[in-house]
Amino acid sequence: MKSRSPLVNRIAIVVCAVVLTSLVSMATTLAVSKSIEGNATAINLAGALRMGAFRLLAHAAGPRDNNTPGGNTSSLADDYEASLTDSLITRAIPGSADHALANQYRAITAYWEQTLRPGLENHPQGAPVSANMLAATENYVNSVNQLVSMLERRTEARIGLLHLIQIISLAFSILIIIALFVDLRNRVLKPLRKLVSIAIAVGEQDFSRKANLQGSDELAQLGSAFDQMSSELALTYNELEERARSKTEELEESHAALQLLHASSRNLFANHDLCDGAVPMLQELEQLLGIGPIRLYLHDKESAEPVQAVTTASTERPFYCRDHHCNACLVTPEVYDELPIEEHDGRRLLLPIRTPSGLLGTLEVWYPADKGLSKTARRLLETLSDQLATAIFLERQITEQQQLTLAEERTVIARELHDSLAQSLSYLKMQVARMRRLNIEGDQKISYDAILEELSTGLNSAYRQLRELLATFRLKLDTPDLATALRKTIEEFSERLGKSVGLKYNMPPQALSPNEEIHTLQIIREGLANAVKHADATEIFVEIVFDSPQVKAKIRDNGKGLPEGGQPVNHYGLIIMQDRARTLGGQLTVQNHAEGGVEVVLTFVPKSRHLIPTETSST
Repeated sequence: MKSRSPLVNRIAIVVCAVVLTSLVSMATTLAVSKSIEGNATAINLAGALRMGAFRLLAHAAGPRDNNTPGGNTSSLADDYEASLTDSLITRAIPGSADHALANQYRAITAYWEQTLRPGLENHPQGAPVSANMLAATENYVNSVNQLVSMLERRTEARIGLLHLIQIISLAFSILIIIALFVDLRNRVLKPLRKLVSIAIAVGEQDFSRKANLQGSDELAQLGSAFDQMSSELALTYNELEERARSKTEELEESHAALQLLHASSRNLFANHDLCDGAVPMLQELEQLLGIGPIRLYLHDKESAEPVQAVTTASTERPFYCRDHHCNACLVTPEVYDELPIEEHDGRRLLLPIRTPSGLLGTLEVWYPADKGLSKTARRLLETLSDQLATAIFLERQITEQQQLTLAEERTVIARELHDSLAQSLSYLKMQVARMRRLNIEGDQKISYDAILEELSTGLNSAYRQLRELLATFRLKLDTPDLATALRKTIEEFSERLGKSVGLKYNMPPQALSPNEEIHTLQIIREGLANAVKHADATEIFVEIVFDSPQVKAKIRDNGKGLPEGGQPVNHYGLIIMQDRARTLGGQLTVQNHAEGGVEVVLTFVPKSRHLIPTETSST
């Protein structure tokens, strides 16, 4: 069974004390009043006994009157004794045998029975009262007076006791009431005032007020609950303020990030430069969100692993970088060691760069493990990945369109050349053949044959050069990238050579524009064709590498080498290769190698829109 609370217990104690005081006061008052009940009558009757004794004495001394009923002394004595033993008197006498009042009453009764009554009854009627009789009567009356005095004192004592009990009860009741008011003030009123003031302070968002109530009663428990509630409200309020502040800062960051994404998206789609458009924006986003480094990987069908295309922090110049004057992503080792990467307790978020047509790449975002990544930051990065996906997809679409346009233009040029110049040259060759069949005699035959020979040689060279041009214009990239087209070319010439042609390819994806890819592939094909047809080579090795900021293509064979003039007779392939190199803004060197054979080296700086444009290029 659950016990009552301390405050209820105190109130119950006070009520019980008041009730008990009242009951004790009423009980004692009732007992005392009961004990003195009939004392006044007893005192009156006892006082009448004195007069009755003298009346008996006077009757005994008076003349005898037999006509008066009950006039004899014996009958009067009986009446007197009945008054002496009346219950109204005996009830006022204590029942205790050793009580003084009881002893006095017994002494009076005995004196009456043994001395006074016999004397009165034996006294002759009408005879004068003797001195002894008078003395006995006076002695008896004195004893009755003493009994009356004792009754009066006893009654007064009881009345005094009753007054004392009333005073004590009143004083005790007053003390209880005072203690109750003091307790109520200290244990109820003051705590209530504190609790009310705390409630008002909490309503005014002041959570510093505390009740600090001592004890175990309800108000102390309520005060403790108020203190705990105030502390929890203060903590909750501070948390809410902190969350509101954090949300505000997050919204401000989100707003700034959205503005940055908006400006950067325009920059991405305007200048068609992934690295130049993405790196500054990503670095600003890192500072804004407290993340980084951020890396962008593109998926290449020819590579098993994604190829890094953009990074915001690197200690070494990235492989794909072609501008040695740009240090946007380069940081010192000390700064790099502070970045939250895997070795420095960082966490990585991978976001797919995806379009409905497929996966284009992956955005790798590093962030501190202790701070985490907010939902707002994650949404912003997802928006960024969508923008990058759109930009990359559009760039690839533009590249493919440019390749298609370039191929169509070259096809048109090849058709025009074939339909006009090629037919004209064929016609001239037929005319030369007809002239050879003419029978010309005499001295003119020698000069005539010489002229025909020169015409035939010129026409054959022009026709051969035209066929090379037609082959060049009809060449198109029907593969997704230069690497695949180059491998197919190597397979083609390996079959023609009868032995595998060596290949070393190390180029970033989409490093060259469609026009640069076409010219580079054609120069390599022309070099391979020369090595197979004219050099009598048995081993050929092709190498194309990206040595930032240059692209270097090399074709080397172990053939017979170039003639002393450097250019084979009636062969215009090298001239066309030189023209292509100049179109690329590069340089072509063709020379005999010290170990034998010919080495063709092409070097140029790409002008692809995917890479940072350079103001000065070195060869």
